[in-house]
Amino acid sequence: MNFAQALQYLEDLNAFGSQLGLARIQQITELLGNPQARYRTIHVTGTNGKGSVTAMLAGILTQSGIRTGMYVSPHLVSYTERMQIDGQTISEQDFADSMTVVRAAAEKMVAACSEQPTQFEILTAAAFWYFHQKNVEYAVIEVGLGGLLDSTNVIIPEVSVITNVTMEHADRCGGTLEGIARHKAGIIKAGVPVVTAAVGEPLKKILQAAAAEKNTDIFIAGQDFSSSFVHFDGKVQQLEFSSGLLGAVKEPYDLQMLGTHQIENSALAVMTARLLHNTDARITPGSIALALAITSWPGRFERMDRGDQHILIDGAHNPAGMEVLRQSLDLYYPVEERVILLGILKDKDIHTMLATLLRPNDTVVVTAPNSARASDPEAVARQIHTQHVEVQPDPVEALARSLELANSQRLLCVAGSLYLIGGIRQALLNKKE
Repeated sequence: MNFAQALQYLEDLNAFGSQLGLARIQQITELLGNPQARYRTIHVTGTNGKGSVTAMLAGILTQSGIRTGMYVSPHLVSYTERMQIDGQTISEQDFADSMTVVRAAAEKMVAACSEQPTQFEILTAAAFWYFHQKNVEYAVIEVGLGGLLDSTNVIIPEVSVITNVTMEHADRCGGTLEGIARHKAGIIKAGVPVVTAAVGEPLKKILQAAAAEKNTDIFIAGQDFSSSFVHFDGKVQQLEFSSGLLGAVKEPYDLQMLGTHQIENSALAVMTARLLHNTDARITPGSIALALAITSWPGRFERMDRGDQHILIDGAHNPAGMEVLRQSLDLYYPVEERVILLGILKDKDIHTMLATLLRPNDTVVVTAPNSARASDPEAVARQIHTQHVEVQPDPVEALARSLELANSQRLLCVAGSLYLIGGIRQALLNKKE
């Protein structure tokens, strides 16, 4: 297949939907020779922040001189973003070649009367195969959904990371917060240490019980380690990592990723890297600090200023994400007037998201994300009670209108769905070029 054919193949796989379970991914990876077992891995799950932590850890390993793969989802613009080695996305040719190999294995499965693998299973198997072909030493693997039955859960990692646990995808993960926690805990493996930022005693007890059952150690943010905010110089956050568990360690570092949530996310990355250092001396405090100072994660509280116009884009797409976005805006830009460009999916808790993010004096432009699941912008606008609200269904026109309203005098913030963020980000990049 060429790249266009590979994309069409993935599009055709949408007909099979999303199905949790490990039987299909186990079968297809076996047909491929279990490539995921040929290098070391770190497994990352959580409701929010898992992509950022994955990027930080991949950056730390790369800065430590280690050839490192990174698998994330979803993508913002192209499927190639999902598979990266040392910060470089997979080429279209390598993507097509990987898909060709995995498709052949999938067709062999179907010919033997097995189930057709889903789109995400095909992508995951392709990433595993690609990393093996390119001789990575480590791969940081982000969970797609949940953990226990997620396609990525065929790896045996060096460390398992669970960022946090909030109500997201409850219909697929047990229906309750506790059920979601049990699904996240499903990535915990025997003897593999766990690092988590889960809060609340019921959730901690679930994760601690799972770790005890697997006879492994669990390290909890705010209890065994933490990072604290020191200063913001207008470009980077200055933070300090501390851990009494590691011998009263106190280490300052700069973090390019902005947002209050990234303080905790970076603490998870530092603690995980510290554990990896126990078996790989190449990972040092110096390489950790260097990576965090330069690692970015597109679309997550990302500054994309154009001239005098300050622009932030953030993939906040659920109430928890909106809460940290609001906290971050209030911390870094407490007095600036704001224009908010919003596009939200219809299956989200829209009322709570709006109530969490918006201030009475905000100006809001509502649009439709590029998704069949997009909410009706008019219906969303009727739920907003700020000083000015208007609807522009087309995202490109909505961006133009938002820039006009901001007029380089107010901060423009784009949020609500990754399906919106990807297109807006590309449009802003095109404007820059």
